[in-house]
Amino acid sequence: MTLTVSTIIILIIIAAICGAVGKAIAGGARGGLLVSIALGFIGALLGSWVAHAMKLPEPFVMNVGGANFPILWSIIGSALFVAVVHLLSGRRF
Repeated sequence: MTLTVSTIIILIIIAAICGAVGKAIAGGARGGLLVSIALGFIGALLGSWVAHAMKLPEPFVMNVGGANFPILWSIIGSALFVAVVHLLSGRRF
């Protein structure tokens, strides 16, 4: 796996898109681009972990510079993370 500047930028863009979609599905958290990027990476970790625990396949994975980024599980994981944060904070959608 080679991480160049262009690879990192592409991964950040993909994470931002996945985080924004997951945020929109779960009811939208406050925040902008940086929150979407963080949600994309957190969602990738959380979603992949849940999928692995349930022995589910990774149907849509993007390979960027030797690093696999699970698109579908990132969106599902970020939506799940935003929903849990909303539940714990007590705010209504």
